Amino acid sequence: MAECSVCYRHCKIGEGGHGFCGVRTCKDGRVVPENYGKITSIALDPIEKKPLNRFYPGSAILSVGSYGCNLRCPFCQNYEISWGDEVEFVKKEAEYVSPQQLAAIAKEQQERGNIGVAFTYNEPLISFEYVLDTAKLLKPKNLKTVLVSNGMAEVEAVQELFQYVDAMNIDLKGFTDRYYENILKGNRKMVMDFITEAVKYSHVELTTLIIPGENDSDEEIFELSAWIASLDKDIPLHLSRFFPRFNMTDRDATPVEKIYHLKTVAEKNLTYVYTGNC
Repeated sequence: MAECSVCYRHCKIGEGGHGFCGVRTCKDGRVVPENYGKITSIALDPIEKKPLNRFYPGSAILSVGSYGCNLRCPFCQNYEISWGDEVEFVKKEAEYVSPQQLAAIAKEQQERGNIGVAFTYNEPLISFEYVLDTAKLLKPKNLKTVLVSNGMAEVEAVQELFQYVDAMNIDLKGFTDRYYENILKGNRKMVMDFITEAVKYSHVELTTLIIPGENDSDEEIFELSAWIASLDKDIPLHLSRFFPRFNMTDRDATPVEKIYHLKTVAEKNLTYVYTGNC
């Protein structure tokens, strides 16, 4: 039995068992990521797709994902590799790519405009060891390391990462404990603490998916953007439109006019507010 320190759950995992994320396992009395180096998705994407609008705009980045997640968002866009029933299938299909191999692929892709590697699609922090090992190889090659994350990790557990990550897009999914705990099965304070630390080290942009009836009030977006501004009013915020899918099909897509309205609310506090999926 060993205790995982990555997120607030501090799962106690028996030998060969798994934590809530489905990835961190106990091997020889030590917690390790079962999915280390196991890639389910890889593509050369525009940097703006992460989304990062103010970090090397116009460039491309090699984007890789594995499987597993430590949240349970019912509207997950990548549920096939995060926490849906299909995860057991993709585990078997995932291909092992060592940090050395991934760094070499990223270097080869420079001729196509690649600036580095983005760890994305599923939650990368649940296998932060692989991110760290790869990032250490990318830096000497003058390649960037990017994280697209839900930010739900103990700062102390992943502290070394901050020295090597060049940019992050972090989900700040809402600004109430009710939403985080009841809908997402997460912890808002942990995400806020992670963001607070991340902005000290790297370029950070934040994303909030606007769900009708959940986190779409003027008051919540004003408070969310005011908190971001308390860190730095120049941190970009992406307000993204929701579409019904996965386990949340009980409501319509967010009205486009709502997204544009909330943009004006957030702009009372922030310099850069972008809309997505509109």
